[in-house]
Amino acid sequence: MRNLNLILAFFTVLVSVQPVSAAWFSGDYLLQVCGVDAKDQELVEGGHIACQAYIAGVLDYHNLIRSLGTSPSVDFCVPEDVSMHEIHKNVVNYIHENHHEQGPFIAAPGVALALFQAYPCPE
Repeated sequence: MRNLNLILAFFTVLVSVQPVSAAWFSGDYLLQVCGVDAKDQELVEGGHIACQAYIAGVLDYHNLIRSLGTSPSVDFCVPEDVSMHEIHKNVVNYIHENHHEQGPFIAAPGVALALFQAYPCPE
């Protein structure tokens, strides 16, 4: 009887699982997560961690593409001595200033454009 209950429980969970849709950060969501008040205190508790991790993911992917010898469509060169805090602020400012173009869409291209504007590669 116990095995039958386990099997029924397994099938109940299996049938009730909903398909997962693709998760993504929009520019609007990134602004919420990355937001700070006038005293530079985060608006969402722990938000700076998610924000900076997202930005770091874009940086890592960009560096991967470059290491493979291909050219990213939006190239930027962040100096090694730049803090993640500064990068965070530059990205938030760019997305806020270009909200009509970046807000409702996936945030990764907006992050890349923000980094391109703030840290262009030397010619």
